[in-house]
Amino acid sequence: MRVIGLMSGTSYDAIDAAAADLDLVGDTLVLKRLGMVSEPYDDELRDALAAALPPEAVQMAEVCRLDTRIGQAFAAAAGRADRELCEGRAELIASHGQTVFHWVTDGRVHGSLQLGQPAWIAEATGLPVVADFRPRDIAAGGQGAPLVGLVDRLWLRGRPGTPVALNIGGIANLTAPDGTAFDTGPGCALVDAAARGFSGGRLECDADGALAARGRVHALLLQRLLAEPYYALPAPKTTGKELFHLGHLQAALAGLGTLPAEDVLATLTMLTARTVADAVRAVGATEVIASGGGTRNPVLMANLAALLPGVALGTSDELGLPSDAKEAYAFAVLGFLTVHGLPGTDPAGTGARHARVLGSVTPGRDGLRLPAPAPESPVRLVLE
Repeated sequence: MRVIGLMSGTSYDAIDAAAADLDLVGDTLVLKRLGMVSEPYDDELRDALAAALPPEAVQMAEVCRLDTRIGQAFAAAAGRADRELCEGRAELIASHGQTVFHWVTDGRVHGSLQLGQPAWIAEATGLPVVADFRPRDIAAGGQGAPLVGLVDRLWLRGRPGTPVALNIGGIANLTAPDGTAFDTGPGCALVDAAARGFSGGRLECDADGALAARGRVHALLLQRLLAEPYYALPAPKTTGKELFHLGHLQAALAGLGTLPAEDVLATLTMLTARTVADAVRAVGATEVIASGGGTRNPVLMANLAALLPGVALGTSDELGLPSDAKEAYAFAVLGFLTVHGLPGTDPAGTGARHARVLGSVTPGRDGLRLPAPAPESPVRLVLE
C-alpha cells in the first residue's frame, strides 16, 4: 500500500509529507521510502497559530478558523507529495495534524487536540485519510504520545546492545527497547521561545546554535530550570508547550538581573542536553539514534556527546531513515496499521490499559473500501 504520512511538530515551522510503499510480509513490515516534501506554513497562518498556542487565550471562532486553514495547508502538502513522490498513485493519507493543546493534570492525560480538519485533505486528494490518532489511546488510559514509540520499537528490534530512539523537536521524546516512550522535556521549545523573545520576533530559532556557541552556561539559571518537577516524574509521561513556554523561562530568570542573550541560550541548550542525557542513562542505553530538528544544532549535539561518554550517538540518517522525515514516515506506518485493523500502540509505551487501533477514517472520493484485516501485528520494521 502506498501511504503518505503528514506531520507538523511542536515547532510548527512546516508540514512534512513522507511517502512510502508499505507491505506486511509475515511478521515483518517492509517500508520502501519514496521521499519527503516539506511545506512551510505561510507567515499569516504561522502567526495566527502562534497566537493561539498556550499560554495564550483563544476564542472558539479562532479554533474553527485554524482547523480549516491548517486542514487546507495539510491538503496542499498531501497533494504535492502525491504528485511529486507517488506519481498520483497514493492510496492512503495518514495525518497527525497540528497539536495545539495537550491536557495533562498530575501526570494524567485527559485529552489532546490536533487541528487540521481531515475532510479538506480527503476532498483535495480524493483519498481516505486516517487522523485523530491520539484520543483512542488516551481514552484507554494512555498518554496519547509519543506515538512513534511502537514504530521505533519495531525498527530497532534486534539491534545489538540497548539502543534508544531520540527525537528532538519542540519537545524531546525517547523510546526505550522495551517500548517505553516518553517526553524527556523541552527539545527546542525554550530555545526557540528565547530566540524570538530576545530578537523581538526577528529570529525564529537559534540557527546552528550560533548564539549558544557564543554564550556561557549560567549555573544558577540551569539549577532553577532543572528543579521543574516534570523531570522527576516516572515514565510514561508527556508534556508540551502548555508547560515549556516563554513564561516558564521568565519565571526562572526572575531576580537574576539582565543576562546576555547568548548565556540564556547556552543555558537552555544545556538544559535540553542534561534532561535528555538523564533519561538516556536512566534506561541504560548503549546507543542513541537521534532525529528531529535538534540534530542540526551542533552545540546541543556536542553537549549530549559530552554528557554521555561511552554511549554511541548517531542519527537516524545513518540507519537509512532521514532525520527530518522520521516522524512523517512513522505516521504513514500508523495509518497503514489502522486500515488493516492493527493496533498502533504498545501499552508499555503509553501506559494504556490495552493496545488499540488508532484514529478515525475519513472516506475518500470513492467511498470507504478498507483492505482485509491483517492476521497478525508485525514484530519488526525493515527499510527496503
